Amino acid sequence: MERWLEAERGQLPLWLPIAFGAGISGWFLLDGPRQWVGFVAVALAVAGGGAVIPGRSGRALFMGGLLVAVGCGAIWWRAEHLAAPVLARPQVAQFDATVLRVESRPARGLVRLVLAPVRRADLPPRLRVNVDAVVVPPGLGPGALISLRARLVPPPGPSVPGAYDFRRVAWFDGIGATGKALDPVTLRHLPSDAAQDLRALLSAHIEARMPGSAGGIASALATGDEGAISEDDSEAMRRAGLAHLLSVSGLHVTAVTGATMLLVLRLLALSPWLALHVRLPLVAAGAGALAAIGYTWLTGGQVPTIRSCVAALLVLVALSLGREALTLRLVAAGAMVVLLLWPESLAGPSFQLSFTAVAAIIALHESPRMRRWFEAREEGLARRIAREAGSLLLTGILVEMALMPIGLFHFHKGGVYGAVANIVAIPLTTFVVMPLEAIALLGDLIGAGTPFWWLTDKAMALLLWIAHAVASAPGSVAALPVMPAGAFASMVLGGLWLGLWRTPVRIAGLVPLCIGGLWALATPAPDLLVTGDGRHVALRMADGSLALLRDRAGDFTRQVLGENGGVEADALTVLADRSDARCSLDLCVAEVVQGGRRWRIAATRSVYPVAWRELVAVCASSDIVVSERRLPRACEPRWLRLDRGVLDSTGGVAVTLKGATVRTVRTTAHQPWLDPPTVQPPFSAAKGNRR
Repeated sequence: MERWLEAERGQLPLWLPIAFGAGISGWFLLDGPRQWVGFVAVALAVAGGGAVIPGRSGRALFMGGLLVAVGCGAIWWRAEHLAAPVLARPQVAQFDATVLRVESRPARGLVRLVLAPVRRADLPPRLRVNVDAVVVPPGLGPGALISLRARLVPPPGPSVPGAYDFRRVAWFDGIGATGKALDPVTLRHLPSDAAQDLRALLSAHIEARMPGSAGGIASALATGDEGAISEDDSEAMRRAGLAHLLSVSGLHVTAVTGATMLLVLRLLALSPWLALHVRLPLVAAGAGALAAIGYTWLTGGQVPTIRSCVAALLVLVALSLGREALTLRLVAAGAMVVLLLWPESLAGPSFQLSFTAVAAIIALHESPRMRRWFEAREEGLARRIAREAGSLLLTGILVEMALMPIGLFHFHKGGVYGAVANIVAIPLTTFVVMPLEAIALLGDLIGAGTPFWWLTDKAMALLLWIAHAVASAPGSVAALPVMPAGAFASMVLGGLWLGLWRTPVRIAGLVPLCIGGLWALATPAPDLLVTGDGRHVALRMADGSLALLRDRAGDFTRQVLGENGGVEADALTVLADRSDARCSLDLCVAEVVQGGRRWRIAATRSVYPVAWRELVAVCASSDIVVSERRLPRACEPRWLRLDRGVLDSTGGVAVTLKGATVRTVRTTAHQPWLDPPTVQPPFSAAKGNRR
């Protein structure tokens, strides 16, 4: 063990943020304070045992155990520190509020406001409200005082097991309610010294010069604002594996920093005196650092951007000191900084995708064999181009393979042809789109930006064409409706073990990697999905398709049920239109064969009551009965009843008929956002009832 750790001594620091992240993950996965305390105690016991073991192995156990305990304590403290009251129940409220943030969503025709209600103890201290763009007062910005009437609801949890949990995200953002304005917003007061939102102004300017999704992508590259990108184009970018181009991260920060350094270096080198007496690369590095910080601030300071900015600054420091810049230690340092400041980011796909991609790229190119294959050498132009293209393709394939488990775990689908699409899309974005957009913005200062905007628009059209061509190709998307957390953790552990060690023991990482992959593939998709309110039901029919109970399900509901059922939203059918189901205006009954037996499922599909005698008869002849309202006690199905009373306590439900397993949204966990303090009229604060 000591000989192996000595051989891997250069890789040991890479596991420090992983140990810290393991403590954070433990807090999210365990149920409540008793388990968290026990987890921390075990970690400290490991650290204590390591303290008495001599040698490098003892030090590794000590640091690992200590960081696991500190990680769990850090996320626990932050979750409690950010505690804020949540709205107890839906309500319509008329109130005054101070605008904290304005987010334009032109593609959806709305503006999203983050508000702080004024003198309203019956409302949470921070709300998020969507307003139709046509009724937003001109000049509305942070600091303005407005009056509005809105329908507010508590932050919703996942509608079905495995769906997006906005409730958790809202807790760490301090959002206690969300909703939609019912009337035009009235501007009560706009401070005379209100600062202009440079980010919003720049986004509006870009979108005015380039309407549609092309302008939305240009705005995303410059300011991080993706609101003007249509849903169809955004979905095509995701399916093609190009969505990372829309989220300002390492690619964009690197381009801005590198371009600034090159420009400053070339301009200063025009002076012979400066070239002879001043370390121009150091000055250029300082200018690049300022550009990276300014770009991060301009784009809203999202976690991927901050991570990239920290990494860029570390690279510049390393270059200034004459050290090797792009190393896995750089990635580990950036990850540790982000986790210390925002430990909750570990649970989100943004952190996982960005750090995994960068780590995979650097780990590949740190490999001695890869360096021998792709290092610069004296050779002809054709061979050099082929070698560089091969390097880019191999890197793209590795990144797609590394990101696939993360995409499948969080989004239940992932692009398959992303490596091929990125071979063209990344150079196009880095060396054509972003420089043209920068020149166009500079040209607008002197009224000469129009031709450059035209060129930028054509480049954007090519990028969107690539996205749609790849997204529409057969087999472009892999879908996996269910991935157990244990399978995902096993694949993550295997990937880290395989990528971070350098001795042959790294090959052992293939074992948990393969186990996790087989476990995920062997997990059956749910046959029945029921949303938490009981209104929407998706049933897997004999031909493998999903059929909806109601034909008027909204786009969001269809998307959620499709993703968690393993089908595309536009492939969903309706039970009433199928020959293998019997439906009236108020009730649907269908039979499916799974697990060697025939299952009969009944569901109400309207708010109107069904005749008591007929309803009781249907219940007695059905295995599962679903309803959005409370069913009479006499309704006793053969196996499972999911009515309002049951769903209030379970939340959304996913049922796998083969094996008769049931998964629910609500579990025995006691994270703060599951049982938050609430506010409700008349001006009272009470502990929430999770029921």
